[in-house]
Amino acid sequence: MVKKKSGSPKAPSTTRKPTGDRPVQKNRKPLGQGGKGGRPTLTKPSKAAEPKRDGTRLNKFIANSGVCSRREADTYIASGLVTVNNKVVNTMGYLVQAGDEVKFDGRRLQQDPPAYVLLNKPKSVASTTSESKGLTVMDLIANATNARVAPVGRLGRNATGLFLFTNDDRLMQKLHKKGLPRLFHVELSKNLKNEDLIKIREGQSVDGRTVVVEEISYVANAAKKEVGLRIKNMGSSIIRELFEHLGYQVVKVDCVALAHLTKKDLPRGRYRHLNDDEISLFSML
Repeated sequence: MVKKKSGSPKAPSTTRKPTGDRPVQKNRKPLGQGGKGGRPTLTKPSKAAEPKRDGTRLNKFIANSGVCSRREADTYIASGLVTVNNKVVNTMGYLVQAGDEVKFDGRRLQQDPPAYVLLNKPKSVASTTSESKGLTVMDLIANATNARVAPVGRLGRNATGLFLFTNDDRLMQKLHKKGLPRLFHVELSKNLKNEDLIKIREGQSVDGRTVVVEEISYVANAAKKEVGLRIKNMGSSIIRELFEHLGYQVVKVDCVALAHLTKKDLPRGRYRHLNDDEISLFSML
């Protein structure tokens, strides 16, 4: 038989706060705990699930635009160089939504990587993106790329030759500001007088504006109604306006060179993608 120890049971040790709060037992387990073998486990309060948002992480969006890698994009974001809808965003993990305008150091970015497509445009094809114009240059390059490219400059419906498409906003802005050198083979309804050729070379005023031609000459081994003309103007009708102003009708306009690009190995109505060397040469313009 086990003898009971005499005396009253020992009271639990307590401490009192100076403010007079209720005494709290030492080593008392927090309320709301329980587990295997009586051991306490912490029960986290339930939290309502946050709704998922569709979108593309900002660093991925920047990387997909071809500017840099995702890791470098994080650095640029943290530095405040990235804006979304004209507001600086330096939050990692920010989700870009459809329709958002993302800019890096003031330059608008597309999620598509840069694309550059060169087309040898045939006659009777409109150089526009409007579907109401019938067959357009956009129809001819529909299978060239999934990127949302746009035409650089214009060519008249009946003009033929080289036509460039890209989604590179920086290059587009540069070319529209500085112009894109284009070499045209122009055929007129009659021989071009030498004095008129000199007038064009020196700069001719048409509708109150001076049309600057970089170079003009007769085509070798051809009648004097065929001339080669190099011009930076991006418009579609300036060549016809120039010659009509001097009393000539334009029979044919063919863009045979576009900056450093030529029609070599590119049949009429076909397209090709620019290589890295051709793309880099645009920086020399």
